[in-house]
Amino acid sequence: MQITTHNPATGEILETYTQISSDEAVAIAKEVALAQKKWGKVSVANRAQYFLQLATVLKKNRDVYATTITKEMGKPIKESRAEVEKCAWLAEYLAEHGGEWLKEKEVVADGKKHVIVYDPLGVILLVMPWNYPFWQAMKVGLPPLLAGNAMLLKHASNVSGCSLAIQDAFREAGFPDNVFRSMIMDHTHIPHLFASNFVHAGSLTGSERAGASFAESAGKHVKKVVLELGGSDPFIVFPDADVTLAAKGAVKGRFSNGGQVCIAAKRIFVHQSIVDAFTKIFVQEVEALRVGDPMDETTDIGPLVHDKAVQDMEAFVANAVEQGAQLRTGGKRHALGKTYFEPTVFGQATTHMAMVSQEVFGPIAPIVSFDSEEEVIAWANESVYGLSASVWTKDVAFGEHIARQLETGSVFINSPSKSDPRLPIGGIKRSGFGRELSEFGIREFVNVKTVNVYE
Repeated sequence: MQITTHNPATGEILETYTQISSDEAVAIAKEVALAQKKWGKVSVANRAQYFLQLATVLKKNRDVYATTITKEMGKPIKESRAEVEKCAWLAEYLAEHGGEWLKEKEVVADGKKHVIVYDPLGVILLVMPWNYPFWQAMKVGLPPLLAGNAMLLKHASNVSGCSLAIQDAFREAGFPDNVFRSMIMDHTHIPHLFASNFVHAGSLTGSERAGASFAESAGKHVKKVVLELGGSDPFIVFPDADVTLAAKGAVKGRFSNGGQVCIAAKRIFVHQSIVDAFTKIFVQEVEALRVGDPMDETTDIGPLVHDKAVQDMEAFVANAVEQGAQLRTGGKRHALGKTYFEPTVFGQATTHMAMVSQEVFGPIAPIVSFDSEEEVIAWANESVYGLSASVWTKDVAFGEHIARQLETGSVFINSPSKSDPRLPIGGIKRSGFGRELSEFGIREFVNVKTVNVYE
């Protein structure tokens, strides 16, 4: 079976790829498993040197990789370059700190010696989404790779060029053959890979339904998974916040990557005493965003990933209007046509509207006013998701008080939510489980082994 990739900005065909069969996928997994046995015996310090070489390759080829990202999924080129640069930073940061996180730890107990060691699990299957094609694969794959595991990447089909480019980056950096392999394949092969003896764990970033299916396939064979699924992150602005700073933060938090971000500010809650002032500034900032050719350096918002995404946005708008929300700007397919959608803001939104109660993966921002701390915490926590949140207030102690009551994997005070190599990221509830990045991410796919000596 073949798949064809398209440029969402122009509709042009980019490339056609032949997908591998289930048997071929298992055969590749076997090769990766053999490579992992050798890779797992390399010292962490020596593995780290490969990571530094990878960072060099990413920086050198930044513009080439960024162009592939933008052509395949429509992200503005300036954001694509920043994505590749962030991957290089992650590789460097892991090279510097990973050894300390994986260092053996001695514990005092009732014997002569008790040591905790971190052994790799084996081959990790990565099933990754299209919205950050390089960053998603790197942030999930690099930490366990440094821990001595090997990676099998099944990327979203529409970013197959990115998937193969990532594999080539590892080869150019001098990594041993098969410690990181990309596979152009259908998702129906995933159960066969988990059923084999060559895949030992997995990680998926994607929809709730995809995550449930992935975990079910792994669970049948008692294999661990990490899931990062949907998000409907609250962005809460209290009356003492710097309104201008918060409004600009909300624009960045909601409209980066065209709003196609798991940790985007999808539900904007603003105290009723400042909601008018906030909305005025927010709308002005949104209307200043430039929609256009993603290869243009001045473009802020490119196309959505495909026409179905535009149709989804149209449905959310129709529901909001029907339910009485006030359209402040945008609300329809952009004049550029194709897969472009206008950055959209609604005032007077309520929590029962689809654009607030469901995950909106696109450039729509609903503003909901609230009266009290108790009310907004209840609204923020009523979501089935719990990925991240953002709180805005000049009283940092109060912000921390609010943060501790929010049911999310992370909370950012006076900043939009973001991923950072130094901080763990992940969710609770239907946003998934497990953590990526930092020392917590690197230990998700290791055997925490205790070696005990008594006599």
